[in-house]
Amino acid sequence: MAEQLSERAVAACLRAAVAAPSMHNTQPWRFRFDGAAFDVFPDAERALHSADPDGRALHISVGAAVCNLRVALAAGGRVSRLEPAGERSSRLELAGRRGSLPEHAGAAVRVIAGGVREPSPDMQALALAIARRRTNREPFADAAVPSALLESLQRAAATGRARLVVLDPVRRGAVLAITQAADAWLRADPGYRRELARWTSEHGDRRDGVSAAVFGAKATTAALPLRDFGLELPRLSRAAARFERHPTVVVLHARGDTPAAWLEAGAALQRVLLTATVHGLSAQPMTQALEVPHLRRLLTPPGERWYPQMILRIGYGDQVAASPRRPLRTFVTQLAGAA
Repeated sequence: MAEQLSERAVAACLRAAVAAPSMHNTQPWRFRFDGAAFDVFPDAERALHSADPDGRALHISVGAAVCNLRVALAAGGRVSRLEPAGERSSRLELAGRRGSLPEHAGAAVRVIAGGVREPSPDMQALALAIARRRTNREPFADAAVPSALLESLQRAAATGRARLVVLDPVRRGAVLAITQAADAWLRADPGYRRELARWTSEHGDRRDGVSAAVFGAKATTAALPLRDFGLELPRLSRAAARFERHPTVVVLHARGDTPAAWLEAGAALQRVLLTATVHGLSAQPMTQALEVPHLRRLLTPPGERWYPQMILRIGYGDQVAASPRRPLRTFVTQLAGAA
């Protein structure tokens, strides 16, 4: 039997897990540690019922947190394995119109710490990248991302159940056009605007959500449809900037479109983001087209079994501020000494 993790190691793993990205920085996860395994739960109180009524983005965030947790375990010299989510977890009812999910409706994922193994240099590099990863909403350099690096990102995503597609100019133009249409659709939705207002703020005095410090500049490039986080803060003054004319855009697909597939996509996404960070690349989600069902269907050809789960803009950007995180104790149950 493997030696139990120390309290310090458990806290380090959890800090790594909560550094994962989430839509609007909602941080929609909770954890329970029983001495041998971590149960990772969705936090339905932080679900986005307007932008994410099916819980797809929520599950992707949980999958990303699980990936970080496993990377931290591996870098600390421990193997880990996943137990399949229970039947109740596979049918999580994040149906915004019908109310919210009970706080713990069954573990989405159980991460079991196993035996000791010497961490590889690559795994240690990924672990160090966890704290450095940022969502960068600022302009990127016009320099092209080398094909070798893009292939590294594709390898990071590839599991047999996830894949990363680098868009050629024609497909990029089509995806950006659909994203632009989706952005206009969302802007006209009062529910979306109320939700955005709830999770954005002018001042950096909260530990979740998106503050003005990380909104990014307003794009003067009309063809680049970036989410306007200042939509409900009209008096806020923001600089305008010219973004890259030919952005590198990638789409992450999962083989399936179920909660289990979304969790897989989240883990693949986080491996891509950490690999990008290791290589000095920045990334920004551009997911509006995935939030409008009839437009998302345009990105999935009829009969296709691969479903788009994330759209990313990739490039070389300057360092940006980190989004805040809530205290660890607010995420965790059944863990003595969490702080």
